[in-house]
Amino acid sequence: MSALRLLSTAGRRVPKTLPLGRRGYAEVADKIKLSLVLPHQTIFSSTDAVQVNLAAATGDMGILANHVPSIEPLRPGVVEVIESGNTSKKWFVSGGFATVHPNNKLTINAVEAAPIEEFSPEAVRANLQEALRVAAGNGSEEDKLEARIEADVYEAIQHALGSR
Repeated sequence: MSALRLLSTAGRRVPKTLPLGRRGYAEVADKIKLSLVLPHQTIFSSTDAVQVNLAAATGDMGILANHVPSIEPLRPGVVEVIESGNTSKKWFVSGGFATVHPNNKLTINAVEAAPIEEFSPEAVRANLQEALRVAAGNGSEEDKLEARIEADVYEAIQHALGSR
């Protein structure tokens, strides 16, 4: 049977009136339930948040209630949790995954996280310089790669401290 005949016969088998579902209004929600979890600790567990800003691998993004369900890998950067009354908390995460669920839930599984105010700009600068020195040195390839990863994380922390 030719493709054209197949399509035309398939088209004739479709009922003339398709049952349409009744469309209603979406449920309005102004909060998202946030869970921020580390392998050894739960930082937030179903906490109401107005908005969560995060450093996704595809770029910075803000998550509000009724966000499209998705899974985003995280790069080293800041997770900012904006609660009612425009109060916000900022955490630096080294990486992980953010999962937006269809029922206004956001789960962030991070490898490591710390409040941004716990970082010392001087210590970050010194550690960044050391990591860059090792990455450019005469060590093994493995040591250089590890130092480059460290430098990337320290650069992200330094950027986060500058935008505090």
